[in-house]
Amino acid sequence: MQTSLSITVIWADKMADSTRQEVIHLCNEAYGEDLERYLTGCNPDYHVLARICTSLVGHGMVATRWLQAGEGPLLRTAYVELVATSPGFRRKGIGAAVARKLTDEAAAQRFDLAALCPADTDLYSHLGWEFWQGPLFIRGSTEKEGNPRGLIATPEERVMVLRLPDTPPLDLSRSLTAEWRDVGELW
Repeated sequence: MQTSLSITVIWADKMADSTRQEVIHLCNEAYGEDLERYLTGCNPDYHVLARICTSLVGHGMVATRWLQAGEGPLLRTAYVELVATSPGFRRKGIGAAVARKLTDEAAAQRFDLAALCPADTDLYSHLGWEFWQGPLFIRGSTEKEGNPRGLIATPEERVMVLRLPDTPPLDLSRSLTAEWRDVGELW
């Protein structure tokens, strides 16, 4: 990893427009698509920025989501989104450093759990994340005919979780649900 790498946390409501534009540019470049609407529409709580000197080379963000394992209580979840590394700086540990800082901050903010829908499963497995083994559902905003709880099955999705200091005992084979959201992907 680069010795001049600096990692900072910035709250979304405190982010300057110029920094927001840097983040949008980096994420668009890393993912190869326009993510501006997604970056703002997910209502992120905080971003983690990785810089080498003054250049933004890595990013990740956390949005609060409410996950429920089986019939258990709703868990205030640090949902990790858009972990991105500038193409010229990949495979140098920047993504891992961003992911660690995202979850360190989640633990400091007393989230119950961290979760994500991974693009790179090896990165997160290496950092201690576990695949949810049970069925996944999205809690719909209205009840569907024949579906009294309004649950929408998402069998094609894969979700990983990271237990934080405040995580209650979890049975990863139970169902896992998340609330519906209008922007971005369901998971």
